[in-house]
Amino acid sequence: MSITTNGFSHVRLTVRDIDVSRRFYDTLFGWDVAFELPDDADEETREQLWFLFGGIIYSIPGGLLGLRPVAPGDDRFSENRVGLDHVSFGVPSRAELDAAIEILDSLGAEHEEVKDAGPMYILEFRDPDGIAVELSAPKD
Repeated sequence: MSITTNGFSHVRLTVRDIDVSRRFYDTLFGWDVAFELPDDADEETREQLWFLFGGIIYSIPGGLLGLRPVAPGDDRFSENRVGLDHVSFGVPSRAELDAAIEILDSLGAEHEEVKDAGPMYILEFRDPDGIAVELSAPKD
């Protein structure tokens, strides 16, 4: 017997500094915010949004992506440890990958060049915590 799923729900990334990570993801993707604790939140609102853990949750196509700022300041991501290898977001075309390089360069983010990965093109890069992120575009 197996579990039937009906799609992707959410992913939460553990980050060191919510302000740094938020600037990065806001600039790169411009996603809408699904959940965020207001600065002037009362106790009831804080209790309702307990699941944010001081972070933010974005609404992305197909689900949610959260940033949770609980990692120690000297911690660094490694895809060679148990856990996440990388997260990949689809884009509509190769041109979007080329445009993403300009944004990544403006952010000072390390990245690879666009690669031919068989049925798709990919662009690999790192977020401020070194988390491996990828954009993938179908071949025309």
